[in-house]
Amino acid sequence: MAKKFPINPLHPERVCWGCDHYCPANDMRCGDGQSRAQHPAELLRSP
Repeated sequence: MAKKFPINPLHPERVCWGCDHYCPANDMRCGDGQSRAQHPAELLRSP
Protein backbone atom coordinates (compact mmCIF):
# COMPACT_ATOMS: atom_id res chain seq x y z
CA MET A 1 0.00 0.00 0.00
CA ALA A 2 1.39 3.38 -0.99
CA LYS A 3 1.86 6.21 1.46
CA LYS A 4 -0.53 9.16 1.27
CA PHE A 5 0.86 11.94 -0.91
CA PRO A 6 1.33 15.13 1.14
CA ILE A 7 -0.41 18.01 -0.64
CA ASN A 8 1.34 20.89 1.15
CA PRO A 9 4.60 19.71 2.79
CA LEU A 10 6.56 22.13 4.98
CA HIS A 11 9.95 21.53 3.31
CA PRO A 12 9.41 19.86 -0.08
CA GLU A 13 13.03 20.54 -1.08
CA ARG A 14 14.27 18.02 1.53
CA VAL A 15 12.55 15.01 -0.07
CA CYS A 16 12.68 13.19 -3.41
CA TRP A 17 9.11 12.80 -4.70
CA GLY A 18 9.89 10.37 -7.55
CA CYS A 19 8.38 7.24 -5.97
CA ASP A 20 6.51 6.01 -2.88
CA HIS A 21 9.66 5.88 -0.74
CA TYR A 22 9.90 9.69 -0.24
CA CYS A 23 13.64 9.42 0.49
CA PRO A 24 15.70 12.29 1.91
CA ALA A 25 17.22 14.33 -0.93
CA ASN A 26 20.74 13.53 0.30
CA ASP A 27 20.18 9.73 0.61
CA MET A 28 18.01 8.41 -2.25
CA ARG A 29 17.38 4.65 -2.54
CA CYS A 30 16.18 4.52 -6.14
CA GLY A 31 17.07 6.15 -9.44
CA ASP A 32 20.52 7.28 -10.44
CA GLY A 33 21.09 9.40 -7.33
CA GLN A 34 21.99 12.45 -9.37
CA SER A 35 18.93 14.62 -8.84
CA ARG A 36 15.64 14.43 -7.00
CA ALA A 37 12.12 14.69 -8.39
CA GLN A 38 10.41 17.90 -7.32
CA HIS A 39 7.04 18.15 -5.57
CA PRO A 40 4.29 19.66 -7.76
CA ALA A 41 4.05 22.62 -5.36
CA GLU A 42 7.69 23.45 -6.16
CA LEU A 43 7.03 23.27 -9.90
CA LEU A 44 3.90 25.44 -9.78
CA ARG A 45 5.13 27.99 -7.23
CA SER A 46 5.70 31.44 -8.68
CA PRO A 47 9.04 33.15 -7.87
